[in-house]
Amino acid sequence: MIITQLKDIEEIYGYIEPYNKILIAGCDGCCQPPRSVNEAKLLGQLLELKARTKGKDLKWKAITVLRQCDDRIAATTVRPLVEDYEAILTLACGLGVVMMNKVLPQKLTFPTQNSMFGGAQSNGENNFIELCETCGDCIIGETGGVCPRAGCAKHLSNGPCGGMVDGMCEVRGYTVPCAWVEIWKRLKEFNRLDLFKKYRGPRDYRTSTSPGYLEVYKEYTNIEEEKEEVKG
Repeated sequence: MIITQLKDIEEIYGYIEPYNKILIAGCDGCCQPPRSVNEAKLLGQLLELKARTKGKDLKWKAITVLRQCDDRIAATTVRPLVEDYEAILTLACGLGVVMMNKVLPQKLTFPTQNSMFGGAQSNGENNFIELCETCGDCIIGETGGVCPRAGCAKHLSNGPCGGMVDGMCEVRGYTVPCAWVEIWKRLKEFNRLDLFKKYRGPRDYRTSTSPGYLEVYKEYTNIEEEKEEVKG
């Protein structure tokens, strides 16, 4: 999931201050914490109160979209409503902001969130933690399911640095476990330290060069072609 953090209300209001009628779109996709219609309504109420302090009467409507990063879903959900409003606020991640501006070019869509990282929720500790860097070259099959690129502050590929003390990372004052120590523990448990000892060459950053692009249907076509070759 994509972990987001709400922007300061002053920053959000600054985006829409020139407008009198705004559409606030939540997203039912993978953003965490949830940013759906209830959160959109709450934001609308806060912005309405903010506008009143400036002697302005702000009109707004809150909706939600199944997935704002899907062009067809975003367009078909929002397009019937957009003409009644001067601007759009989205509670989606940065992907939703870009897609809404793309499929609804006649209106400006502004973000209300800062996209932080791809991660997961730890309910026991009541927090979110980055688990994947979406680097395009997954090596966690060699690291016991622990990603060293997302988990290591220095993105090291071949073991811990000299700043590790008692299994803790020097970054953030030794409050976070060293990813490579966790990898070692995990592989040792399954008697696979041969994977820990494997040398990994310099990282190929071409797999994560922006903008990323992947032809999905071509990938599936290639699979079907390979099946036909096997049958032949």
